Amino acid sequence: MTVAINDLIVNALPLPVLTIGEEQRIVHANAAAEAFFEMSLRMMQRQKLSDFLPFGSPVMALVEDVRQRGASVSEHRIDIGSPRLGPERIVDVFATPLGDDSDNVVVMLQERTIADKMNRQLTHRGAARSITALGALLAHEIKNPLSGIRGAAQLLEQSADEDDRLLTRLICDETDRIVKLVERMELFGEERPVERGPVNIHGVLDHVKRLAQSGFARHIRFVENYDPSLPPVLGNRDQLVQVILNLVKNAAEAIGIDATDGEITLSTAFRTGVRLQVPGSQERVSLPIELSVSDNGPGIPPELMSDLFDPFVTTKVQGSGLGLALVAKIVGDHGGIIECEPAPRRTTFRILLPMHRASPGADADM
Repeated sequence: MTVAINDLIVNALPLPVLTIGEEQRIVHANAAAEAFFEMSLRMMQRQKLSDFLPFGSPVMALVEDVRQRGASVSEHRIDIGSPRLGPERIVDVFATPLGDDSDNVVVMLQERTIADKMNRQLTHRGAARSITALGALLAHEIKNPLSGIRGAAQLLEQSADEDDRLLTRLICDETDRIVKLVERMELFGEERPVERGPVNIHGVLDHVKRLAQSGFARHIRFVENYDPSLPPVLGNRDQLVQVILNLVKNAAEAIGIDATDGEITLSTAFRTGVRLQVPGSQERVSLPIELSVSDNGPGIPPELMSDLFDPFVTTKVQGSGLGLALVAKIVGDHGGIIECEPAPRRTTFRILLPMHRASPGADADM
C-alpha cells in the first residue's frame, strides 16, 4: 500500500524524476520523465542513463559524485541536447542518494524554458518601466519647445520665397515627426489602472485580421488555428487590439510588400501549469490562455534576441524601436508573458494571459 502511494506521489510531480541504479541503469521513472524522454517506463528500464544523454554529459559525473559523497548535489544550466531529445535542451539537475542502503540515486530535471521565460518577462517589464519617467520628461520638456519652433517656421513661411518655403516645410515636417515619437513615449508614463474584464480573444484577433487585410497586409495569406472552446481573457480589449495589431504589422513588414508567398498564422490554445504574480499585488494567477502570431519572413537576427523588447531596439531602417517595448509593457500590465521564438523562416511571438473568472451570479458572456 505504501509503495502504491509513493508511486502516486512521484507520478503527480510535474518534473521528470529518475532513479539511477548500478552501471547507470534506469530503475524507475515517473510519468513526467516518460513524457520528457518520450518513452515508456518499461522501455527505459532496459537502457542506461548514458543512452539518453550526449557523450560525456556532466549528468553522469554528477550521479557518480552523489554516490561518492553520499550527499545531494545540484548543477544548473546543463545542455542535454541530443539527436534523441532534440537540440538545446537546457536543464537544472538535482541529484540525491535514495537512502535505502543502495547505490541508487534519484535525479530530478527541471527544464529551463519556463524559468528563463519568467526571468526574461521580468526584464521586459523593467525595461518598460525604466523609460516611464523618460516618457513623462520628454512630454513636458520637449513638446512645448517644439510647438514654438513649428509656429515660428509657419510665420517665416508666410514671407519666404519658394526655396525658403521648402526649408520651413522641412522644419514643420520634422517637428511633427518628433512630436509623434514623443507622444508614443508618453504611453509608457501611463500609470492609471486600466479597466479590465472578460474579452473574447478570438474577437480581438478577427478584428485585427480585418484591419490588416484591408491595408498593410492585403497581399498576405492569413491562417487561423483557434481553440474554439477558449474561455474569455481577463484584459482590456483596446489594449489587446493594440498588442496584436503591432505584432501583425511587424510580421507583415518582415515578410515584405514584394513577397508572393507571405503567410501569417494566428493561433490560440489552452495551456496549464504556468503561474505568475500580478503586478501590484501578492496574488499569483494562472496564465492558461495562449495566443501566438507567426510569420514566414526572414527572421530576427540572433544578436537582437536578448534585447528584442528593450526600447529603441529595431531591425527597421525607419523604426523607432518602441513598438515591442510597448507590447511588453501592456502584456506585463495584464500580468502576462510574451516571448519570441525564432526559427528559420518562422518567427513566432507567443503570449500567455490570465483568463477571466466570473463572480458568482455574474454574466461572463461576451
